[in-house]
Amino acid sequence: MKQSKKIAATGNHIKLSGVHIVKQTMKLIVFFGLLLASSYTWAQIGPPRGAGGPTERVELLPGSDSLVITNEGGVEVRRVVNNVRFRHKGAVLHCNLAIHNVASNLIEAYGNVKIVQGDTITVTGDTLYYYGDTRLAIVSGRKAMLKDKKSTLTSRKLVYDMAVGIASYPAPGRTVDKDNVLTSEEGFYNTRTKEFTYYRNVKIVNPKYTLTTDTLFYNSITKWSHFQGKTRIESKDGTLVANKGRYNTETREAIFNTRTSVDNESYTLTGDSLFYDNLKEIGFAKGNVEILAKNDKTLLTGEEGFYRGKEGFSKVYGRALVRSVVQADTLFIRADTLYSYENKVDSTRRLIGNKNIYMFKTDFQGKCDSLVYNTSDSTILFFRNPILWSDNYQLVADSINAYLVNNKINRMLLKSNSFVISEDTLLNQHNQVKGRTIQAYFNSENKLRQVLVDGNGQSVYYAVGEDEKLIGLNRVECGKMNIQFLDNRVKRISFVGRPDGELIPPQKIQPDKRKLEGFNWRINEKPTRAQTIWAEVPPAAEPVSKNELKQGKGAVGAINR
Repeated sequence: MKQSKKIAATGNHIKLSGVHIVKQTMKLIVFFGLLLASSYTWAQIGPPRGAGGPTERVELLPGSDSLVITNEGGVEVRRVVNNVRFRHKGAVLHCNLAIHNVASNLIEAYGNVKIVQGDTITVTGDTLYYYGDTRLAIVSGRKAMLKDKKSTLTSRKLVYDMAVGIASYPAPGRTVDKDNVLTSEEGFYNTRTKEFTYYRNVKIVNPKYTLTTDTLFYNSITKWSHFQGKTRIESKDGTLVANKGRYNTETREAIFNTRTSVDNESYTLTGDSLFYDNLKEIGFAKGNVEILAKNDKTLLTGEEGFYRGKEGFSKVYGRALVRSVVQADTLFIRADTLYSYENKVDSTRRLIGNKNIYMFKTDFQGKCDSLVYNTSDSTILFFRNPILWSDNYQLVADSINAYLVNNKINRMLLKSNSFVISEDTLLNQHNQVKGRTIQAYFNSENKLRQVLVDGNGQSVYYAVGEDEKLIGLNRVECGKMNIQFLDNRVKRISFVGRPDGELIPPQKIQPDKRKLEGFNWRINEKPTRAQTIWAEVPPAAEPVSKNELKQGKGAVGAINR
């Protein structure tokens, strides 16, 4: 049988509803006595919960406008209206209307719902289901909100486990702190550790950047964000794209464990793993590293790379390679280590190679142990045992400066112990010029057109008549020489000073007369494109002869590896 009781506060009088006034009055007296004895602890009536002992009951605090109690099947349910307050485990619940199931320790609350937990956490919403036995609060409404001293979390629905301090939202939600606005379709917040976990369409908006990802773990104290899935960080300084890693929203440091790319208006830095400091513009990458300078289309690649953006400095090592694209041709340079220095004022770049350098371009190739390439004037400086090849020419010296015009080799300056060899493919012989300093000039078809020798000049060249018959072998020594070439042959030669030479008839040419001291035609060492880009292993250098060591301290000999 269903019984109902209604209590309404109306001044100093108690108004009762029912058909038997006397019986109801007696019941009211008994009920009021129980009320005073229990100090209004309505929810403390009931058997203990669980094997671990009694469960603390939800306590109704005084001050509400009305209370209606119903009892159906031995289950007591209380309906409390206006100025409603409950207390449980140090938290106070406010609302306009509450339905309290005493047996299950469950509260349904409606209208201006608010939970105040200590002096740090406030939860608000339109409706609430509170399970007292587990201390689980489910708040919903147009704007369900959890607020503490660090963050404000809002959604249409919030689930707050007050026992462990974890709030979550199964519907799209929003978190705001002093620096960030974070949104996602699902999220969790640990109010004790200040850690957030977000899923699906996660987005952080900061005054300095915007971060989007699929899954994010964020600690609002340490400011570190850990994320998985496709991630994008955009700022005025550029864009970072990754799949897995972590990012500090305060220091703007980023650490990534999968293929990651940093892109801005000046360069792109990419690697299989990457550390990047946005404030200092410092980046370090490992595994298939790529550093692309956009203004001159220069690409550095290698196994590891380092970048300091404010200085315009890059370093790549481990199968290091630079590709410099000029017009339709590409210059390839490989080395043990490559350095790049960018002048941001005039957007020029200086590339430096160190150790075991191979260079390939369609019109010339080379090897050395130290190299400097200035992109501003298209000048390449070769040091430490350099050797270059262009068409049918081989050039060796202690140092060589190569000057490009319109992306083609225009001039080379050979300093100290210089040696130029020109192959005559028809005669299967080699014209040779050596001296202290040599300037070699090339025509538009990349063929040697002139050689100027200054100091200790020597030459060996084959004189050929118009009928393509060999006239003889010219051997000349002179301090200065001016030699002009046509189709890989000496066309004209002039001397400054008194030359010392001889023309040897073909039948009297001895093998030792065919070569100048230090001659070594090393065409087998000429780098190919595949060798230069690390796709093939280059051949070993030829052994250095005693004459070569004597001639130029190894500058005209094989590179000692």
